[in-house]
Amino acid sequence: MTKIFEMPLYPYTRTADQDAAAPVRHTAMIVGAGPVGLAAAIDLAEQGVPVVVLDDNDRVSFGSRAICFAKRQLEILDRLGCGQPMVDKGVVWNLGKVFFGDRRVYDFNLLPEEGHRRPAFINLQQYHLEDRLVARVRDLQRQGAEIELRGGNRVQAVDDLGDRVRLGIDTPEGPYTVETDWLIACDGAGSPIRSMLDLDFVGRVFEDNFLIADVVMEAEFPTERWFWFDPPFNPGQSALLHKQPDGVWRIDLQLGWDIDKEEEKTPERVIPRLRQMLGDEVAFELEWVSIYTFQCRRMERFRHNRVIFAGDSAHQVSPFGARGANSGIQDADNLAWKLGLVIQGRAPEGLLDSYDAERIAAADENILNSTRSTDFITPKSEISRLFRDAVLDLSEHYDFARPLVNSGRLSLPSVYDGSPLNAEDALEGGPARTRPGAPCPDAPAGEGYLLDRLGGAFTILTLDAEAPERVSEAGIDAARVALSAGDDPTGALAERYLGAARSAVYLIRPDQHVAGRWPAYDEARIRAAIRRATGQE
Repeated sequence: MTKIFEMPLYPYTRTADQDAAAPVRHTAMIVGAGPVGLAAAIDLAEQGVPVVVLDDNDRVSFGSRAICFAKRQLEILDRLGCGQPMVDKGVVWNLGKVFFGDRRVYDFNLLPEEGHRRPAFINLQQYHLEDRLVARVRDLQRQGAEIELRGGNRVQAVDDLGDRVRLGIDTPEGPYTVETDWLIACDGAGSPIRSMLDLDFVGRVFEDNFLIADVVMEAEFPTERWFWFDPPFNPGQSALLHKQPDGVWRIDLQLGWDIDKEEEKTPERVIPRLRQMLGDEVAFELEWVSIYTFQCRRMERFRHNRVIFAGDSAHQVSPFGARGANSGIQDADNLAWKLGLVIQGRAPEGLLDSYDAERIAAADENILNSTRSTDFITPKSEISRLFRDAVLDLSEHYDFARPLVNSGRLSLPSVYDGSPLNAEDALEGGPARTRPGAPCPDAPAGEGYLLDRLGGAFTILTLDAEAPERVSEAGIDAARVALSAGDDPTGALAERYLGAARSAVYLIRPDQHVAGRWPAYDEARIRAAIRRATGQE
């Protein structure tokens, strides 16, 4: 087994809170040191917000779990100062193949256009992602940031006291109590915090089971996503193959509903299934095995006064489409800048209601796409199966049928259409992909890339337009990034941000989503847009 599983990264140590006469009150606490909790903690710490992360474990997750991390999440990690180590370790891929039976019916490219710093996806075991996020936490600690990781701290009780939250925590040396102004629950699909507050999911559980097997092997398969419908080695079901770092390969096999889960996880059952797929000549070792059931569910609300849920604790989707960890990291990306402004007194508490509005809409979009994928992969009637098989047959020869094939619509960032934070779209002829609410697409900008120039603060982006170098409004400073279409000879910058317009001025939020856009600088409109984007108008 990979040694990283066994290495404590944040072992339990006694803190001064445990010896205090009265409960110590913190500014922000996060429960769960997985990818979502760590990303939120890093984001808050970079804003100067003191944050404490609690986890009952002291090491990375056991097993690879989430492995596919999308371009937008890599861009978020870049902003948090740890994107490059992920890409350096990960397996980069843009291409995939779809098979029906023993036939390859078509190939696809998830990022056919040029002019992006990051690829469509990397494959990286969740334990490697967590390891590198913890390393970033340690970097911030060395720089003096007030960010603390407490392993071996299990939350046993949560009480909402109106203006704060009280936590009862158990440790190897006994219990203690703390209080926090704000609590972010990133404690997973089985969220104890959610249960303690008597909250639940609404949604759908699908009657099917899938085997995940991570195997170590030397294989000549290309670095692509391969998906099979009705393969000869798993007839009537589906299969998926992905390459990971360190010679590890992810294999998903559909098993059906009426199975003995514990028996199906035994090597005696798993190994013969894998041999049918890989052939007798391929030597492999099992690293991790799990069985999961599709679930597409969410909480009715993510914010409950001063307790805010993010990631799997707030919503669940099927793993096909890589929407779980990716959407969770987007939750953290959306929440942290808003909570930071509220804590710093630069925005009203009501700004946090936009987290519910934007991320519930995103969760619903993910659930819809995930449900459609599941229904296509696992038809629930003979009519549905006949339709699916006809689509697959047609896709081998006809382009029009390929968009109908749904082996898991792969994760894309949500556009916050209709968000209460959006200003008007006054850029006539502006590209749809950069309308208000949309995440900024990357593009070449001089000798680098645009997203690196935007950073993690409010920004006024001008293209062939004049504007002040800085605008301060209602406690918010927005610095200008001045570019010209000529800064990118490939034309990508102009295509993505100007379209048919000759000039443009964008207000960009700290999470690099567009707040508003105009053909020229208009001071009154920019100031109003800043107030609106921070919940002050």
